[in-house]
Amino acid sequence: MKQTIVQKILARASGKSFVNIGDIVEPKVDLAMSHENAALVMNQFLEIYKGTGLDPKVWDPNKIAIIFDHRVPAESRKTATNQKKIRNFIAEQGIFKFHDIRGDEMGICHQILPQYGYVRPGYVVVGTDSHTTSHGALGAFSFGIGATEMASVWTLGVMLNVPVPPTIKVVVNGALKKYVQPKDIILYLIGKITAEGANFKVIEFHGETIRNMSTSGRITICNMSVEAGATSGIVPGDEETIKYLREEAGVTEDIPLVNSDDEAEFDKIIEIDASSLVPQIACPHTVDNVKQVGDVEGTKIDQIVIGSCTNGRLDDLETAAQIIKGHKIAKNTRMLVFPASGKIYRQAMEKGIFEILMNAGAVIANPGCGPCLGVHQGALGDGEKALSTTNRNFKGRMGNPDAEVYLCSAAVAAASAITGVITDPTKGGY
Repeated sequence: MKQTIVQKILARASGKSFVNIGDIVEPKVDLAMSHENAALVMNQFLEIYKGTGLDPKVWDPNKIAIIFDHRVPAESRKTATNQKKIRNFIAEQGIFKFHDIRGDEMGICHQILPQYGYVRPGYVVVGTDSHTTSHGALGAFSFGIGATEMASVWTLGVMLNVPVPPTIKVVVNGALKKYVQPKDIILYLIGKITAEGANFKVIEFHGETIRNMSTSGRITICNMSVEAGATSGIVPGDEETIKYLREEAGVTEDIPLVNSDDEAEFDKIIEIDASSLVPQIACPHTVDNVKQVGDVEGTKIDQIVIGSCTNGRLDDLETAAQIIKGHKIAKNTRMLVFPASGKIYRQAMEKGIFEILMNAGAVIANPGCGPCLGVHQGALGDGEKALSTTNRNFKGRMGNPDAEVYLCSAAVAAASAITGVITDPTKGGY
């Protein structure tokens, strides 16, 4: 029998030679990630040991990663106190994959994991964040779970009762036009299949466009696979995967790759012609309310956001700087930029990207989730509209249910910052 990537990964992690779609397995976890919600996980974990007389110890401190990113620096007494409790727990347990609020070390969890080589092809990765799907970009089966499930993982090192999911194969061929980006591919796909089109399934990305895509772009499309309801998005490991892990993450160990068999069974196959795509935009208040940017051109925007785990990497910032250089951000429009990690922040400084953006009027924030949630930075006022490179535009996102959020690529965001209205960068001669 032929298998998909995820079947192979789950079979290996469950100690089996083969698993069928729909089988219930208990795979060993290779990496378990949490951010500030580790405080909830910690409480649940300690509750498991309550009354047993046993010393609470995580199953393997080398396989747990904790990254402070959602509220950094702490915005309240409650957050600061929870972060303090987590620090103490980390010290007690000997967890060393910990990224505190410290210069180059800090960043958004979904950037830190690949950047530091914590994720490898063939891994089972779980995280207490829905966008843990990001790490499928490196050929891992990576998905989000709740705090109670994570407490169980911290205790046992396995995920209990995991159904082997079916896989949708998405084949993307053709060259993207200038200023049409990976974000446009995933927005187009979500618009096509809807927010429930991949429920409880994996999306596996193939085709020459994907093979020629950087790891950064792959992270973008896997990150937002969950917005189509997918359990996980995944890109087969290849030369680009190895190159990234060697050159960016400094991995020196062997990097075995896992790929689907040629005759693997897929739930369905979707083909996308990348050469025909134009910039896409997700309109309020759902991620699958996707239109071509040209359909909503001219819509006034109050706040532009470039950053997040979806589009806060160096190539995103470089694209924005290329478009904005020599221009000023439109009057009555504010632009917030928050890089995905301290390393990217430093690289952007060294390359002069921040100078270009600040000269135009942008505000550069520290690495973190910031305006994506709007609970810590960048909240919107009543009736305001934001154009953002983030991944969600539900009512109440960016801190205000009486505001509107549109989702787009860094190129669309940058062009729109100059005009103050939603603008198609492919028409501006940038």
